[in-house]
Amino acid sequence: MKNIFADRSSQISGPATDIVEVTPSDTENMAEVCVALYVETGGTLRFSTVRDQVRTVTVPDMSILPVGASRVHATGTTAAGIHALVV
Repeated sequence: MKNIFADRSSQISGPATDIVEVTPSDTENMAEVCVALYVETGGTLRFSTVRDQVRTVTVPDMSILPVGASRVHATGTTAAGIHALVV
């Protein structure tokens, strides 16, 4: 199978190149900064942005939140099935 991404540079406006399961943590950042978060089961989502701001939002089931994030906090997060879209 031809990999159409092989010769392209990663762009923030382009498609994610991977989706990674997120384990919420109050002390550890994600391995990579993501360009969006995908939530399977809605609820409250508390996260740190790439600008080091802590935000709390409520999202419904099957949500995509297009925001650069470095951490999903355990405290204050009730949403589940959280995944990071990375480039």
